[in-house]
Amino acid sequence: MSEAPHLSVLIPAYNEAENISELVTRTAQAFASLGVSGELVLVDDGSEDDTAARIREWQQRYPWIHLIRNRRNLGLTASLRRGFAATRGEVIVFLPADLESHPDEDIPKLYHRLQEGYDLVAGWRQGRADGKELASSVYNAVTRRLFQVSVHDANWIKAFRREVVQSLPPLRSDWHRFLLHIAADQGFRVGEVPTAWYPRKAGRSHFGLRRIPVSLLDVLVVRFLLTFQQAPMRFFGGLGLASLGISSVTFIFLAYLWFFHEQTQKRPIFWMALMLALAGLLFFLVGFLAELIVAQGDRLDALERRLREVEDDRAAD
Repeated sequence: MSEAPHLSVLIPAYNEAENISELVTRTAQAFASLGVSGELVLVDDGSEDDTAARIREWQQRYPWIHLIRNRRNLGLTASLRRGFAATRGEVIVFLPADLESHPDEDIPKLYHRLQEGYDLVAGWRQGRADGKELASSVYNAVTRRLFQVSVHDANWIKAFRREVVQSLPPLRSDWHRFLLHIAADQGFRVGEVPTAWYPRKAGRSHFGLRRIPVSLLDVLVVRFLLTFQQAPMRFFGGLGLASLGISSVTFIFLAYLWFFHEQTQKRPIFWMALMLALAGLLFFLVGFLAELIVAQGDRLDALERRLREVEDDRAAD
């Protein structure tokens, strides 16, 4: 394998054949303006047009173009997962294939901003006019509030240092939207830079409003995992304590009515209190099981790290 490049540009593409030529040309201009060695990793996500054929044509001219093909459309997150594994640069830039971001303009902007001491830099679209501004502003406002990351456009182009990509957990569902938040939670320094937005020239957008409820659910899942992944008992135990507390207060109130006011039992309230007590015990049980799962996961992580160290030592020898 040839010497690893300094800069990797990762672009997933789905039915973007008409944009490939300009995309490659502008990326080559970005490499030339920066004066660094680079590679372009294009992930064809099961395209039904000539996307892969166009990429192969350009590979004959530029050997630094690498093509990865998914047998079917797996989505952006799966494409990024494969693409990240294939990149070799110390700096990795993620761009879309629709040319709403121009590589010759945005790659240098992201790269120079990253050199100011940041670990991850996000682009901030200026002049956006694709009809999704309201939904995007609501999403970004919610994520800023939940994750305490002061970035205006979390779901746009990004530049990473390699150590950020290597520290990311296995990406699930549509978690490409939360790369920035996960990295910030791990302590990496996050910045942003304004970038121009351009309307799509060819093809069509593959993202619709139907993703909004899915995104909301993913936000809640990621926030839960980042908060309680290493201490699930804090969540389930808290619910258990709350349930047992309400149940205990209710039983005390029923006993007070029985002994001091000689009132008959309030059966609906009694059964409710009993169900809350059982639910509280179940929450504690789930919490203990979750702690056992986390402990086993930590042991597996330690084993994987040890195996990687052994492999690195063998490679060095």
